Amino acid sequence: MTSGAAIVGRPAGSGSARPNAPGRRRRNASLLAVAAVVAWCALSVEIEVEGLAELPSGVANVFYEMFLEDGPDWLYLGRSLEAMLESLQIAWVGTVVGAVISLPLGFFAARNVSSGLVSNIVRQVLNAIRAFPELVLAIAIFIPIAGLGAVAGALAIGIHSVGTLGKLTAEVVEGIDPGPVEAARAVGGGPLAVQRWGVLPQVLPEIVAFWLYRFEINIRAAAVLGVVGAGGIGLVLQQTIVFGRFSRAGMAIIVVVVITILVDTVSGWVRRRIIEGAPGAAALEPDLQVAMEARALSPVGPLAGGATAGADGGDGGGSA
Repeated sequence: MTSGAAIVGRPAGSGSARPNAPGRRRRNASLLAVAAVVAWCALSVEIEVEGLAELPSGVANVFYEMFLEDGPDWLYLGRSLEAMLESLQIAWVGTVVGAVISLPLGFFAARNVSSGLVSNIVRQVLNAIRAFPELVLAIAIFIPIAGLGAVAGALAIGIHSVGTLGKLTAEVVEGIDPGPVEAARAVGGGPLAVQRWGVLPQVLPEIVAFWLYRFEINIRAAAVLGVVGAGGIGLVLQQTIVFGRFSRAGMAIIVVVVITILVDTVSGWVRRRIIEGAPGAAALEPDLQVAMEARALSPVGPLAGGATAGADGGDGGGSA
């Protein structure tokens, strides 16, 4: 068995030597470089080993005060749900703002449907937007403009979402099938018609799935923005912890965890249905394909059929 395997693995009469094992010098050098960077970063931020050793006990103490000492304050459930609903509204408005603005920008950033100069400019704009996190946008721009509250948080989330969703939209558009685009151009469609009928139907399901996924991310971002005064559940957490109301803070954390899990579950199910389609849709695809192929055999479609029928009728009348 061993000789047979050797014969299959190496042709008879082959004089090629076994290749040398790759050297470990480069791998070891890479590991040392990574370790050196980690050590340099740790020294730069002045990490204290004693503080890290006390971290587990500190976390256990906070957990005890929030959930075990007096238990979560169930009387605070209504206020926590109200604040969490405001965070959901902030995340939803921000996602809608980001989706509306990022859709055309994504088409302009795609190299296969836009000129090279426009594509490069729009891509750099999207990169610049992504460079500023929601927290910086809220503190530096929107809170001074709109004041404390949900409006500043929604605007910060929306503008930051433009950068991410625009980049993802451009990547999806660049991966389209060129067939429908060529068909739309062949029938005389203009630039907007080509995008509407040749590109958008191909990319819209995946883009909508990205919007829903971004909504999940924005829920967490809205909770963080509340700490700086942008409203929502984050503001409740910040106030309860600052004033030592740990049982209320524990109730707010429970609400955040439960609502986030529910939204992620529902959103994930919707995204799968959008991308994969309904369970029974795959069974109709062969029949649909046959019908489309039969329709494609006609020179001009139903009009050609009507014209042919009319011609046959005319010939019949003439022969009669």
